[in-house]
Amino acid sequence: ASWAHPGTRLGFWMHFTTQFSATAMALLWGYPFLVQGEGRSSASAGALLTLIVVAFIYSGPLLGLLIGRHPWHRSSVVLVIVSAIVVVWTAVLAWPGQAPLWLLVVLTQVIGFGGPASMIGFDLARTSNPAERLASATGIINQAGFAASLVLVLSIGLILDWRTPGDSTDYSPDAFRWALSAQYVLWAVGVAQIVRYRGRARAVIDRRALESGVPMT
Repeated sequence: ASWAHPGTRLGFWMHFTTQFSATAMALLWGYPFLVQGEGRSSASAGALLTLIVVAFIYSGPLLGLLIGRHPWHRSSVVLVIVSAIVVVWTAVLAWPGQAPLWLLVVLTQVIGFGGPASMIGFDLARTSNPAERLASATGIINQAGFAASLVLVLSIGLILDWRTPGDSTDYSPDAFRWALSAQYVLWAVGVAQIVRYRGRARAVIDRRALESGVPMT
């Protein structure tokens, strides 16, 4: 019943689309990408990865305030954040040679917003489901970002192996560009589903719900 509501599905795809980039970078592929793909020192790579966590910390309250003031535009906020992540990643991957340090810092901050932004999906569960279904709806949504992260982590590894001769782990910058481009597939799927289900979620909000103050998506 929880999954049947388009609000739950919208929350699922919002969580799916916002979280995976930062998770894959912070947990596994960020360090080798920065060191082998971008030629940064171990210390510099560690500092850049720490900045992702810093972005997690300050972006959470900022997004909370924004959503609290503009609850009618939660999916729009998510789409703006995803668009920013895509634009900055495109700049990094398309940069001739090594991306400048300032651009990598911008990347850490933008993808860092993705973690707290994924929590907006839980707010969709809260406002789309009765209390007796809230736990199941939240659980469904919580799977999304981690499933996407797992797919991305595995895809990056497979593509790196494909683009690297033999059994070597000396991955080239070109191999990392190919591998990290796997994100575009997940973004395309996620954004398409967000657009699809936010229309359906808005369609089920009747006049009584509007008068009672239930936020739109």
